[in-house]
Amino acid sequence: MSAATSATGSPQVAGRARSGQRRKQFDRIADGLLFGVCACAALLGVVLMLVIAYQVVRGAAPAISAFGIGFLFETTWQPNFGVFGAGSLLFGTIVSSFVALAIGAPIAISIGLYLSLLAPAGVRGVIGPLVEMLAAIPSVILGFWGILILAPFVQGTLEPWLHDTLGFTPIFGAPQTTGASVFTASLILTIMIVPIIASISRDLFLAVPRDVQDGASALGATRWEVVRGVVLPSTASGVVAASLLGLGRALGEAIAVTQVIGAGSAINASLFKTGDTLASRIASQFPGAITGMHKASLFYLGVILLVIGLISNLAAQWVGRRFDYQRMAAK
Repeated sequence: MSAATSATGSPQVAGRARSGQRRKQFDRIADGLLFGVCACAALLGVVLMLVIAYQVVRGAAPAISAFGIGFLFETTWQPNFGVFGAGSLLFGTIVSSFVALAIGAPIAISIGLYLSLLAPAGVRGVIGPLVEMLAAIPSVILGFWGILILAPFVQGTLEPWLHDTLGFTPIFGAPQTTGASVFTASLILTIMIVPIIASISRDLFLAVPRDVQDGASALGATRWEVVRGVVLPSTASGVVAASLLGLGRALGEAIAVTQVIGAGSAINASLFKTGDTLASRIASQFPGAITGMHKASLFYLGVILLVIGLISNLAAQWVGRRFDYQRMAAK
């Protein structure tokens, strides 16, 4: 009987060995395919970025040669006379985006804290998806809503109240009569960036170990002290990166801003005046560019946007590393 068992067992052992070898060969092939697919995807992203940058810079070459760095400081934009300058557009882009970030980031971070640490499970399951759905609303729909609902409210209620309360500062000067202004555009941008920052912040706060929070609470820390001393410091770099991601969304928005900003061409201290942004001017004038230099100048605006995006990404990485170094030093 033992001989029979040995005779039948030997082929089974050999079969299992061959199966194991085939599985190892398949795993090696799968590892190679995985590496190749991921490497190609990463390379494709790099190549795509380089191609986009090359085409934009190539299109802007005539304007760069004609205007040089002075294009950034010239505030006149008159295509009919061949005069182009990005100064007022750059100003409008920076002001509207940073006002949106100043308003939206605290709101979004508060939403993230509420959904991750404070809200009951049932409320979290309802509010969380609704906040994220804001990011799915097309920008043109937000622009329509801004024209029909937000601009009249801002013109009739919000701007007069801010002017009466804070009118002693130049940024809250005399309100407009139409509601189309840099301030209205900033509010639209705020709505756009809140879901981005809120969803990322919520995930970051949920990633903080529960044991650490419970330990701080056991030592007598209040909920606010846990948030201030444990949750926010451990997620600071991620929250900053999320805020800069939202800022990048605001810097590049075109359609909704075009609908509510008023297409002004001057630099004004008051947020209640009309203005324009780099992306808005490109979107509104590129299809109907009247001369080659006009089109090249619009490409030049695109180059400026690319540079601003690069700077914001580098700033996000620098801030993240700085927070990481500070936490390592504290340990």
